[in-house]
Amino acid sequence: MEAIETHDCDVLVIGAGGAGLRAAIEASALGGKVALVTKSLLGKAHTVMAEGGVAAALAHVDPQDGWEVHFRDTMKGGSFLNHWRMAQLHAQEAPDRVRELEQWGALFDRTRDGRILQRAFGGHTYKRLAHVGDRTGLEMIRTLQDRGVHQGLDVYMECAITRLFKDGDRIAGAFAYRRADGRFLTFRAKAVVIATGGVGKAWKVTSNSWEYSGDGQALAFDAGAELIDMEFVQFHPTGMVWPPGVMGLLVTEAVRGEGGILRNSQGERFMWKYLPEARRNEYAADEDEARRWLEAGMSGRQTQDRRPPELSTRDNVARAIYTEVKEGRGSPHGGVFLDISYLPADRVIKKLPSMYHQFVELADVDITKMPMEIGPTTHYIMGGIRVEPGTGAATVPGLFAAGEAAAGLHGANRLGGNSLSDLLVFGRRAGAGATTYAQSVSLGRIDPAEMEAEARDLLLPLERGQGENPFALHRALQECMQAKVGIFRTEAELESAVGEIQALRERSRTLQVSGGRVFNPGWHLVRDLRNLLLVSEAVARSAVLRRESRGAHSRLDHPALDPAFGKVNMCATRMGDAMRVAPSDLPAMPAELQALFETAEEKVG
Repeated sequence: MEAIETHDCDVLVIGAGGAGLRAAIEASALGGKVALVTKSLLGKAHTVMAEGGVAAALAHVDPQDGWEVHFRDTMKGGSFLNHWRMAQLHAQEAPDRVRELEQWGALFDRTRDGRILQRAFGGHTYKRLAHVGDRTGLEMIRTLQDRGVHQGLDVYMECAITRLFKDGDRIAGAFAYRRADGRFLTFRAKAVVIATGGVGKAWKVTSNSWEYSGDGQALAFDAGAELIDMEFVQFHPTGMVWPPGVMGLLVTEAVRGEGGILRNSQGERFMWKYLPEARRNEYAADEDEARRWLEAGMSGRQTQDRRPPELSTRDNVARAIYTEVKEGRGSPHGGVFLDISYLPADRVIKKLPSMYHQFVELADVDITKMPMEIGPTTHYIMGGIRVEPGTGAATVPGLFAAGEAAAGLHGANRLGGNSLSDLLVFGRRAGAGATTYAQSVSLGRIDPAEMEAEARDLLLPLERGQGENPFALHRALQECMQAKVGIFRTEAELESAVGEIQALRERSRTLQVSGGRVFNPGWHLVRDLRNLLLVSEAVARSAVLRRESRGAHSRLDHPALDPAFGKVNMCATRMGDAMRVAPSDLPAMPAELQALFETAEEKVG
């Protein structure tokens, strides 16, 4: 076997988005030797697509906001399936993490008296999202990247991790290859932090970038970690629907936060029809109240008027749009209209510069003069690796996770803006947890035979003379997930999807690609497909077992909430070469936090 490049470190961080960078910064600050590995280029992580803002109860615009309200909104938005301790830590620590980011150089939009400006988002009681126009994620990555580089992090770009190694029960390191030339390398590490993001490339229509192939979830699962809540996949209500080449590209929720109105082909402002009865009192009763709320926000005044219906939670808005289109009231290209053109053009361009240029350049639409056509797009997975709230530790010693790859904070549905504060709060905690663990152990031993076996397995598709085409197999998986594991689900379609995924896995055993290891996208896709098939199976199997509708999981054959399912997470574990999914008890919330919820009727997502 060829010589394999080897690197030793205390903490290996896989993924250089917001969570990975924040974990690496914390681990380095605590004295750990850190290796940061990214499948893409530094600064190109999918975090840059989080445009609207970072949720934190700074109370700069609405003084009555506080961590208790943020905690309550997060729990209600997640249909109370969240891990209460993660939601509490997130709400309490997010303001400090945002201020820290500001101290490191992030340039937020400002109030008239110079404080960080905050905007409204769906499901948040108050204006809570600190933002940089509609480019907040980009500013976050720029700031964290600068901080990390100046700390002297060892960064390995365009490097794909394919397997985690264990010494007995604990993590010992990882195997990888360089995407540019295919050369293999091994990282010996005392602790590993997974921060690889989501799974969106399993679906045909998605806002996610090419990196989102479920790598971290699959790596952790194969190493023996538990995956929970995988049935909860968020379909962002507003993605581009035209032209076809940009279908699914994100249209930030900031458009609705700044006053965007949803209308169907008949000109009806339809969201009032879809507000959940238990939460209807949180939203404006009519057009006049919604207009007064917007005018107060534009002038910086406090108001008792309630927010517009377009600022309902993402799962609810996505289902509403899907229903309008299905019932024949959709736009010409299969979506609905999102209109902000009634506001002054200079305000739209100032507040939403990226959206303005995105639509002009990609769809020849001037959003200051005409509405956008939008529709739901696969955006985020609430499920992922089960972690301990305080440290980010997974169920395998030495393994940690943060960000979208981890689960627990968001429950059945994520509120907009909570993702960026999630990255900061739990990226920091995972980096600290991993470093503390690494200080208590020595480097583990990696079996050379396991390295050789992994190298052979990676090279097999290049050596086969014939076999399955990975691109065709990927298209088949995406068609299956889009059609049968989408916004609305039934047991028959989910069971059919499980069968299709298993058949695709069998076909994937004979994948073949031509060419060599240098710049070969087909070869890269072979390993991505292995991960995509695994996470897709976890999603479909978990969705079969959750026989209710909760948050982002909507069952046509079980349309109501079932209180019994509100007490369990679906947990996927590895049993030999097979996957087992079964209910797992949700930790009970302490009485002092339960007291924050005034009535039982509030417990609706």
